Parts: sequence; structure tokens; C-alpha cells
Amino acid sequence: MTKLPSTHSRTAIVVGASSGIGEALARALDREGWRLALLARRSDRLEVIARELQPGTVFRHIDVANNRAAAATLNELIDELGCVDLVVISARTGHLNPHLEWERDSETLAVNVLGFTATAQVAMRHFLARGTGHLVGITSVAALRGRGEAAAYSASKAFQSIYLDGLRELARTSRHPITVTEVQPGFVDTAMMKTDRPLPAVVRHFFVASSQRAVEQILRAIRRRAKHAYITRRYAIIAFLLRRLPRPG
Repeated sequence: MTKLPSTHSRTAIVVGASSGIGEALARALDREGWRLALLARRSDRLEVIARELQPGTVFRHIDVANNRAAAATLNELIDELGCVDLVVISARTGHLNPHLEWERDSETLAVNVLGFTATAQVAMRHFLARGTGHLVGITSVAALRGRGEAAAYSASKAFQSIYLDGLRELARTSRHPITVTEVQPGFVDTAMMKTDRPLPAVVRHFFVASSQRAVEQILRAIRRRAKHAYITRRYAIIAFLLRRLPRPG
């Protein structure tokens, strides 16, 4: 397959770039001079975003719920780009599902477990073959404790967290300079933020980050090639408490 020409020194792929954190991060990477490839289900939205970024930005339709097709598309795109330095997996879904409707949980697991794994594997195989690279997975602080109204979402995020840790260990034993970064956001003011009741004003003030603030901290984690980052950093306190405090009752 013909490789896409590039005058950029760094190339990044953002999976789930049509909205929310993925879109905001793609725009921030563009401002920093990265050559970008954007992937998401909404091709029409990606086309609009790509036109607003640097010339040479490419986009492809991908539905990570169809994990085999998603993996094939990502493989083909990496071949076209020639080499990739950074892959960010931000594609995700989740539902409040207190009545345990199977279709809702099934969609969550298809995207957040199988789709996440399929795309992460493609990225890691490329980095292992190349001998360098940086994988960033956007998980969630929901991974720290199960939520009754969103049990599948919490479990899927816990899976992502452990899977990224395994890939990090694989990178370590390969002795290649491959970084695996887990980004664990708390509440970020995007369409993905779902709660079973409105948040009190004081909670919104202290614990809901704008997408811009979230992306600034994610970029710092990428630059530092950090293993892990809470977004925002004050969620480290929440994580500490969740790991140690028993459930009520």
C-alpha cells in the first residue's frame, strides 16, 4: 500500500477523535505540530475536524465495537503512515443501567473491552516491531470501584487498567523504549459524563474539569512519558480514599 507523505517528525493516531477528550486532544496535538490520523465512527464529524487542522491530517471510519474490522483498519492505516510514534485510544461508551438491560451492557463491553483490546494490540505490535513508541489509554477513575448503576462500565474500565499494566510489563521485558500511559479521568465536562442525579455546585466546582484543562494535563503526561496520570490530579486523593475506605453499610 502507498505510504502517505509527511514532512512532520512525529505521527500520532487518535482513536475516538470525533468528540470529547479525543477531539480536544487531537486539536492540541495538532497545535504542537504532530502529523495526525483521526479514527472514529462519525466520519462526517471527522471530516469537519480534519479540515480545521493542519494539511495532511487524515481520517478513517472505525467502529471499535466491530473489533476485527477495527483492528484491520488500524493496521492498514499504520502501513499507510509508514511509522507511528503515538497511539491514543479514547474511544469508549457507557450507560447508566440500574435495570441491567443486556443490550446496554453488551455495547459497553464490545467497545470498552473487545474494541479496546483489539486496537491496543495493533498499536503494541507496531511498537514492538519498530522498537519504540507510546501507547496512551484513556480509562476512568470508575475502574477503582464498581458502581451499582453502571456496573459494566466500571468493570470495563478496570479491565482496561489491568490490560494496560500488562502491556507495560510486556514493553519492559522487551527492553525496548516503549511507553504505556494510563490516563484516568474523573468527571470531565463532555457528553460522556453521566450521573444518576445532578451534581451539587461545590462538587462541579472542585471535581468537574473542562475538556481543555483535562487535555492540558494529558499532554503533560504524554510529554513526560508518564506511566499513569489522574485527570485532574486532585483525583489522586479520591483514588486513595476509594482504595482504603469500606463501603457504607
